[in-house]
This record gives sequence, C-alpha cells and structure tokens, in this order.
Amino acid sequence: MFIDVHCHIDDTTYGDVGALIEKCRDRGVGRIICVGFDLPSSVYSKELAEKYDQVYFTAGFHPTELKDYKEGDLHKIKELCMHEKCVALGEIGLDYHYEDTDRQKQRDIFVRQLGLAAELGLPVEIHSRDCAEDMLNILKDNRQLIKGGALMHCYSHSVEIAEELVKLGLYFSFGGASTWKGSKRVKRVIAMLPAERILTETDSPYMPPQSLYGTFPNTPQSIPEIAANIAAIKGIDEEQFEMQAYENALRLFSKLR
Repeated sequence: MFIDVHCHIDDTTYGDVGALIEKCRDRGVGRIICVGFDLPSSVYSKELAEKYDQVYFTAGFHPTELKDYKEGDLHKIKELCMHEKCVALGEIGLDYHYEDTDRQKQRDIFVRQLGLAAELGLPVEIHSRDCAEDMLNILKDNRQLIKGGALMHCYSHSVEIAEELVKLGLYFSFGGASTWKGSKRVKRVIAMLPAERILTETDSPYMPPQSLYGTFPNTPQSIPEIAANIAAIKGIDEEQFEMQAYENALRLFSKLR
C-alpha cells in the first residue's frame, strides 16, 4: 500500500474528487493526507476526510498564507486538529522566497503552531524554502516542541542541513521533483538519509514526476513512480521500500492506524 503524505485536493482543480480517489486506489495508493494551508483549506480537507475513508487531513497556516491570519484563528485550527482523522498540524514553516515576506511574522506564527502541536501531541508537516539557516535554528531552539514528530515536506535544502535535522528526529518526504533529471542535490540527500526516515508525497496538484513533466494537475497516482525512483537511488528493492515507507508513515502519523 502506497501513501501520499502531502497533497492538496479540491474539486475546482480535479472536478470529480471521488473518481480521482478511486483511480488512486486502483494504482495502489491506499491512503492520502490532504494538507491544509489556511483556515478554509483546512476545513475543506476535514470535509474530504469525513467523506472518503482513505483520506486523512492536516490543519494549519502556511507561511505565505498569513495575510488574512487573525487572533483566534489558531483556536479554530486547534479544534480541527482534535478531529479523529487529523493526523498532523500543517503545513507550517518558513518561506523567504518572495521580497515582501514578513519574516518575523512567519517565525512567530511558526513557533506558535509548533507549540500547539506539542500541546496536542501531534506531529507537524513543515514547509521550508529559502530559509535553511533560520529553519534549522528555530527547530534546534524549540526541539522540545517537536517531540510528537516532524516531517520536512518536499525537502530541498543541503545534505549538511539534512544531517542536522536527522539528529533532531525529523522525517523527510519527497515528491515528483526527486525524479527530475536535474535534481542532483535532492538525490544526494535521499542517498544519504536512512530509509527509516523517508516518506512519499506528491504535493499535488504541483510538481509532477519525470514521466508527466510539464503537465497539470499532478495527482497522488504518481506515488508509485516516486517510490520506485527513491528505491533506485537507495539501491533497495521497490517492494521493500514501499513497505518501509508505509511503516514510516504509521510511525510518524499515529492516527493513520
């Protein structure tokens, strides 16, 4: 059984979501974690999880989606996180890619959400772009807040940063970008990481794998190709890695059980 631990599914992009989920099941993708990035998307992800057995969800504020954030919103996120099918708080983190970024606000809300996850005993799904040093320092300074587990989704930083994050107990998920011919740094990271720390994602509808490069939307049906690529990089049997990734997901996301 394959698991997509990070994707964004909605009927605006995909049309018939039920048909999509059936196609994913036919491809062996038995569980899908639909990730919230603000309050409305977190509520929508909850509704999908309530409607479809194989869908689970997360709730949280993405660092680039804080313009509409207001006091009291984290309490609403907390209520969503207490749902039986909410497996993590996320996606949260830092993103310094855009020039108008309020970095201090991102850092403050990130740490507050880490604190909320610790209070609830939940893992976190972390987004991290163009912020490697700050991300590492915040996680080191707040390591007591990630005892429930943490996933660095779509990891794109260096091998050296990854080595430090492994020491903090983090997991890492990789999607279609890891199959691209030019993704040499990501491949080096995958080769270095213990297989026990790697999970599979698509970040759908974005970042399709090499076989679908340039197409939109990507879907969780891409997970088998992504998993096969990771297995090849690690030099292990595809079925062996499939089972390992499944076990990793159950270990990190206890509510998946």
